[in-house]
Amino acid sequence: MKPNMKKRLSILLAALVLLTTMTIHPFKVKAADSIDIEAESAILVDAETGKIIYANNPDMELPPASMTKMMTEYLVQEAIKEGQISWDTTTHISDYAYSISANSTFSGIGLTQDKEYTVEELYNAMAVFSDNGTTIALAELVAGSEGEFVKMMNAKAEKMGLSDSKFVNSTGLANASLGENAPEGTDPNGNNLLSAKSAALLAYHLVNDFPQALEISSQTTTEFEGYTIENLNWMLPHDSVNFEQFYYEGVDGLKTGFTDSAGYCFTGTAEQNGKRYISVVMKTDSDAARFEETAKLLDYGYEQFETQEIFPAGYQLEGESTLPVSKGKEDNVKVATKEGLSIPVKGEQAKNYSLEYQLDEDKLNEDGELAAPIEEGEKIGIAKVVFNGENDYGYIFPTSGKQTIDLVAQSGVEKDNWFMLTLGAIGSFFGNIFSTVADTVKGWF
Repeated sequence: MKPNMKKRLSILLAALVLLTTMTIHPFKVKAADSIDIEAESAILVDAETGKIIYANNPDMELPPASMTKMMTEYLVQEAIKEGQISWDTTTHISDYAYSISANSTFSGIGLTQDKEYTVEELYNAMAVFSDNGTTIALAELVAGSEGEFVKMMNAKAEKMGLSDSKFVNSTGLANASLGENAPEGTDPNGNNLLSAKSAALLAYHLVNDFPQALEISSQTTTEFEGYTIENLNWMLPHDSVNFEQFYYEGVDGLKTGFTDSAGYCFTGTAEQNGKRYISVVMKTDSDAARFEETAKLLDYGYEQFETQEIFPAGYQLEGESTLPVSKGKEDNVKVATKEGLSIPVKGEQAKNYSLEYQLDEDKLNEDGELAAPIEEGEKIGIAKVVFNGENDYGYIFPTSGKQTIDLVAQSGVEKDNWFMLTLGAIGSFFGNIFSTVADTVKGWF
């Protein structure tokens, strides 16, 4: 057995022995109206809408450790989708990737340098066991070098709107620990940085754009190099009774992380009864604490919130259900929301939501009228969702707090024919003359 594998297994065995001395109990916390999360930073997000359910220091940039690998996973999945590589594509292990794998200081499986590995093998080891050498091998395969891969990571982060992020390598290790192998173009002493909010947004894109990533992250074990390796996510349904207290129904991902500077962190995701949440805790005190605090977040979401349809499709504001139309065969047109809005709400929170219309000024004349012709279903503005209560954390997207729904015409309005438009213009002309004469006559008396 390879030295670093022996070390890893001995650490795992020690953890199991420690856990056997602890009282086993269901991993459930008492429901509460509010929660106190013991982590430097934390967030809970509805995975469908991006609505933030809970947040504590969500914008604080911290080292994410191996949660960095979520971006590596995303870019590998994207390369597969675009046909650049496939799951069966093979690659060799570079001197750099091998040196990281062979260094017992770093957690890892241990790689054979003169052997070809498939993308599937490397990805499984990265996602399930958080292996660093396999992560570097994938980065080099996709981009040619880790330095070029880091450029891809930061470009994708900008496109996703990860405002509180900076990537300097593909693994989450400190660059200083990589020595001369620190990726070209990065700070040799740099660290990856992510806020809990950016980590959750990255996870949001990963699970929604590539849901197959959850099929891999939900594996409790995987085979590699003739060994069975166990997932570091203790909230999954492991066979070992020693992890029983950490099991949480519906958890199927996503990524653990630990370094001395990052502490213990975890990006989790769970689905129950069709409702999926994404959680992030950063800089907790222990391996167990990151899962305990995650359970608190998930309990809070599932027990305190219920998804409700706040506004149905076709919703119309009272008194603003129609808009005036100029130069049309109809004098007005009905408008309504194109889609409905369903989000998790707590208690009677739904009554605190309202809509405000914001019309597209390019479609209005100087009198504030829509100009014909108008097509049925044509977007003529937006309905902005407004929350008038307390503790609204907004949305995870860069436009957080500005959720909008398209406002569309409910029917078409044809432009009036030239004859009627001419009569209208003549009538308007003589009407203006009459008004001028009337005003002049009034001025005589």
